[in-house]
Amino acid sequence: MKIYIVRHCEAEGQVANAPLTTNGKVQAIQLADFLSDYKVERILSSPYERAIQSIEPFSKQVNVDIEEDARLMERVLSTKNLPDWLEKLEKTFEDLTITYEGGESGLQAMDRIVTVVKESVNAGCDNVLLVTHGNIMSLLLHHYDSEFGFNEWKHLSNPDVYVISDNDGGTIERIWMEND
Repeated sequence: MKIYIVRHCEAEGQVANAPLTTNGKVQAIQLADFLSDYKVERILSSPYERAIQSIEPFSKQVNVDIEEDARLMERVLSTKNLPDWLEKLEKTFEDLTITYEGGESGLQAMDRIVTVVKESVNAGCDNVLLVTHGNIMSLLLHHYDSEFGFNEWKHLSNPDVYVISDNDGGTIERIWMEND
């Protein structure tokens, strides 16, 4: 079994209804072409507009419906404006139990997305694709590889694609190659 983890394409912002940019729409078509070599039986996506728009071309191409799953939404670091949010985010990678006002800890967010993966494994599909966001994706990858942390999060691209294989041991591999 393989779980493909996709970070959404370039978007106009961070709010839930932020659409893809013009470039992001082009990226979504490129993403569909890239993914066409992989047999995907099920697509689960964050309900955020940028995530849905990122995978729609592929969904139509392979005739697999997009199932929205709120557990794939981006992690909320805090509901308060944090001018030093980047430093605070880095601390949450060092200590997964840290929480800020109105937010969830790295551990809470990780548990949320790991549950989606475990349910997907138990559902009996061989190849599942999850469409999500950078921070929550990084936490999932950290679950399978403790070396994946803040610096790796900073180097994710929009879009980005990883595959998790051998779910008992959980090996991860980046399969997306950015265009130069």
